[in-house]
Amino acid sequence: MSIAQLFDSEFKHRIKGRFSAAVRILYAADGGGFDPDEKKFLDKLAVKLDISDEEYKEILANPLKYPLNPPHLYEERLENLYNISRVVHHDHHLGDKQETLLRKFAIGLGFTPANVNYIVNKALILVDKKVDLEVFMDEMKNMNR
Repeated sequence: MSIAQLFDSEFKHRIKGRFSAAVRILYAADGGGFDPDEKKFLDKLAVKLDISDEEYKEILANPLKYPLNPPHLYEERLENLYNISRVVHHDHHLGDKQETLLRKFAIGLGFTPANVNYIVNKALILVDKKVDLEVFMDEMKNMNR
């Protein structure tokens, strides 16, 4: 196996792990299932992440196969929140459910339930303004100024 193939393989494994984490968060948050909008969201997310149909079925059948690596550092949580906020916000068919869906992901990322509504609202406002990651992180870190 060449070095390029090794990096491609590792990258693909991380992508599958992140998709698996999204599946686990939504599945657990709904008491062991997905509502139709969440399923559509996962379908679209799989396409965006280049998850094959076979991999998609495998992950839905066994999302525990891939390790869950939640971010420990606040900056990592914010970066992940930025990325998932952009995906959720971009998927306009969710309508009002985008906040509910993003709340589930924010809690899964380790944000406290007591603050999650405020965090999600601010995140959606920022991605609606199409700010970059640096501005997003600065604004999120300094929400109370």
